[in-house]
Amino acid sequence: MASPDKIDHAIAILQAAQAHGPAIHTNSFGPEGVVLTHLITEHAPDIATASLDTGRLPEQTYAVADALRQRYGLVIDWWFPDAESLGSFAQEHGVNAFYNSVELRRACCGIRKVEPLGRMLVGKLAWITGRRREQGLKRAALPEREWDEQRGILKFNPLAEWTHEDVWTFIRAHAIPYNALHDQGYPSIGCAPCTRAITVGEDPRAGRWWWEQDSTRECGLHGPARPAAEDETLSPPAEAIPDVGL
Repeated sequence: MASPDKIDHAIAILQAAQAHGPAIHTNSFGPEGVVLTHLITEHAPDIATASLDTGRLPEQTYAVADALRQRYGLVIDWWFPDAESLGSFAQEHGVNAFYNSVELRRACCGIRKVEPLGRMLVGKLAWITGRRREQGLKRAALPEREWDEQRGILKFNPLAEWTHEDVWTFIRAHAIPYNALHDQGYPSIGCAPCTRAITVGEDPRAGRWWWEQDSTRECGLHGPARPAAEDETLSPPAEAIPDVGL
């Protein structure tokens, strides 16, 4: 299990985010998300929880969200794609256009994820994520506090230093509900048609957009950022970012 020092440190980061509020935890209900749900409920209850319903999530994701809602009395603010944009995209390119090119896949992620996230973050000063340094080379130097240049918001990564083992031993120690697909070889779960189980020895994120090259497997939620100073000037995003890459 994560050491008491790691747990206390994560709690301190969450409480710092809460103090910078209004703060929001964007929860995709993965292992890190359920750990943060437990810690936020117990130690930083003023942090709101929100999630993106892309319209293509696996049923198991909705199931764990509901289990957390019942266990913790969790209030989940669900955000959805713009129906007109989504309908136009599907009509022009097909409902599974994301398989056809990187550009179309990114455009689909833009409509289903990036644009709703922009609306979700309006008026927020602190954004809590479940990203960890161990999750790949692109996150190896992930700071615990970072300034998101694209959206002008302070991001907190309370589990940055946690390992895979830390996360799962914490889940089991506290009997926290988690996505049943994790027991079926799915370490990282997104939209159902863009996620597959992995085999022994594969990278944990190999099941995400598996038909693409490693260098393109990003959805655009996390843009350019830099480590944030303790006295970083904060101002909420003025408006949702409309550019979804179409």
